[in-house]
Amino acid sequence: MNCLKIVIFNRNLPEIFKMKIKHQFIIALLLISNLMLSQEKKHPMAIGLHYGFGDEIKNSDYTYTNQYLKGQFYYTLKTTKSFQFEILLQPEINFATHQLLNLYFVTPDEPDFEEKRARYTKHKDIREYVLNVGFIVRKPISKTFSIYALGSVGPMFTDTETERLSRGFAFSDVLALGFSLKTGKAILDFRPNVRHTSNAGLQNSNAGFNTMNIEFGVSFPL
Repeated sequence: MNCLKIVIFNRNLPEIFKMKIKHQFIIALLLISNLMLSQEKKHPMAIGLHYGFGDEIKNSDYTYTNQYLKGQFYYTLKTTKSFQFEILLQPEINFATHQLLNLYFVTPDEPDFEEKRARYTKHKDIREYVLNVGFIVRKPISKTFSIYALGSVGPMFTDTETERLSRGFAFSDVLALGFSLKTGKAILDFRPNVRHTSNAGLQNSNAGFNTMNIEFGVSFPL
C-alpha cells in the first residue's frame, strides 16, 4: 500500500520538479565522485598479501627457520617531488621451527637446568602472531618502478617457550629494503628484511631471535 502511494505521488509531481531532482542528484553524484577521486590522489590506500621465509643469522647456539603470511594495509601520508611517505599496518602469522644446539646456553645456575637442557634441545614448532606498524620512505625511479626503506615494530604473541624467548607477549622489529613494480592494477613487491624478536625484558627469557628473510607479495590500490 505504501509503495502504491509513493508511485501515485511520483506521477503527480510536476515535470519541472522532477527535472530539478534529477539535476540535483547528478550534481551531488559528481561532487561525491570528485571528492573521492581527490582524496584518492592525495591519500591513496592499498591492500595486499605477502609471503616470506628465512632462517637464523648464522651462529653456533641454535637453529631457527620461519615462513609467514603477512597482510599489507598501506596509507600514503605525503608525496613530494622526490619521495613518498607511507604508513603500513601488517597483521602476520609466522610458522617457525627451532632447536637449541649449544646446551651450555642454559647455565647450571638456572633452576632445573638439566631438565631445561633436555627440553630445549628438542626440535620445536612455534606459532607467532604479530601486528606490526611500519613507516615507508619510497623513492620512485620511474612511473612503474620504485625502491623503499621500511622500518616496523609491533606486539607479538608466541605460543611456545624456548631458551631464548618466553612464551607469551613479545615484540617484532623489522628493517627492510624493498622494490615495487606496477603491472596494470597490481603492484608486485620484493622485500629482503632483517627481523629481531624479543620481549624487552618483560619475561624471563629475552635473548630473542635474529633472522634474515626474503619476502614476496602483491597489493592493489583502493
